[in-house]
Amino acid sequence: MAHSATHSTTRIVLAERPEGTPTESTFRTETAELPAPAEGQLVVRNRYISLDPYMRGRMSAAKSYAKPTPIGDVLPAETVAEVVESGHPDFAAGQLVVTYGGWQSAAVVPGKMARRIADNGLPESTALGVLGMPGFTAYSGMAEIGRIQAGETLVVAAAAGPVGSAVGQLAKAAGARAVGIAGGAEKCAYLVEELGFDAAVDHRSADFADRLKAACRDGIDVYWENVGGKVLEAVLPLLNLYGRMPVCGMVAQYNATGVPEGPDRLPGFMRAVLNQSLTVRGFIQTEFRAKHWDGFQQDMARLVAEGRMKYREDVVEGLESAPKAFTGLLEGHNFGKLLIKV
Repeated sequence: MAHSATHSTTRIVLAERPEGTPTESTFRTETAELPAPAEGQLVVRNRYISLDPYMRGRMSAAKSYAKPTPIGDVLPAETVAEVVESGHPDFAAGQLVVTYGGWQSAAVVPGKMARRIADNGLPESTALGVLGMPGFTAYSGMAEIGRIQAGETLVVAAAAGPVGSAVGQLAKAAGARAVGIAGGAEKCAYLVEELGFDAAVDHRSADFADRLKAACRDGIDVYWENVGGKVLEAVLPLLNLYGRMPVCGMVAQYNATGVPEGPDRLPGFMRAVLNQSLTVRGFIQTEFRAKHWDGFQQDMARLVAEGRMKYREDVVEGLESAPKAFTGLLEGHNFGKLLIKV
C-alpha cells in the first residue's frame, strides 16, 4: 500500500445526552485529522448520510439493542461514500460503497463494514432507502412476520416514511388491501394517489379511531407497528383472529422522559393478544440479513423498475443541517427518506 496522504474530516459529535427532544446543545461540530488506513481499512468521503429515527436511541444511555454513542463520539449513520484510499483488496479508490461513515464529511472504516453499490441503474441514494436498510426492514419483516396473503388487510403506521411506504406497496404487490396512517392531508393523498394504497387515515384527525374503523371494514390482519401511542390503541380492537404485528419502531415514544399519561393499557393489550391469538414480534433488520438480503436486492430492484415500488427522498443540503433535520424527523416534518447531501 502506498504512503497515504493525510485526510481531515468535519464531524458532528454527541455533546450531551438529550432529555426529551434533542436541542442545539446535544450536538457539537468539530474538525479532526483522520488516521492513515490500516490494513483492511478504507478512507471514504461521504456523499449522502442517512438520518433515521433509531438514532434517537443511540443518543440515550438507556438499555437498547445497540450500545449508546459515547459522549464526544461521532453520531453513527449509514452513508453512501466514495473510496478515497483503500487498504482492502476488494476495494479501489473511486468506487462507491455503503458503509457506516457517520455524521461527518470523511471517515476511516473497516472494509468488512462496506459493500459496493449494485449497478442497477438507480440513483446511488436509493442504497440508503428503498434498496437499503429501510427497504430491507420492510421486506424482511413482511417475509418473516407479516406474511401477508392476497385478500387480507394490512395497516401500517408512519406510512409515508421509507419503511411504511415500502410495507404498504409490498402488501399491494401480494394482492392485499393496504391502509396507511400518516400525519396530514398531503401525506394521506400521496399514499392513495401516488403509491396506490386503498385508503389513508390522518392520525391528527379528531375522529381518527372512527375513520380507521371505516377504512378496515373486514378488520386488520397485519398491523405494522412503527409508532405506538394512540395509533396502537385505535388498531387493537380491529385486529382479526391470528393477526400479526411486526414491531419495527416506537417513534411516538422516542423523546419521552417518563411513563405515558392515563391508565395502564398493558392488561387490555395482553387480553387482545390472547383472545385474537395474535403474533407480536419485535425485530431488528440485521437478524434477517443472511437469509433475505440477496432476494431483497433482486425483488426490490425489479419492483422499482416495474413501477410497483415507488419511493420518495427528502434530501437536505449540507452536513451542518443534520441536527435540525434530525429533530424534525422525530416530529414527522420530513416527507420521504431523509438524507443529508454532504
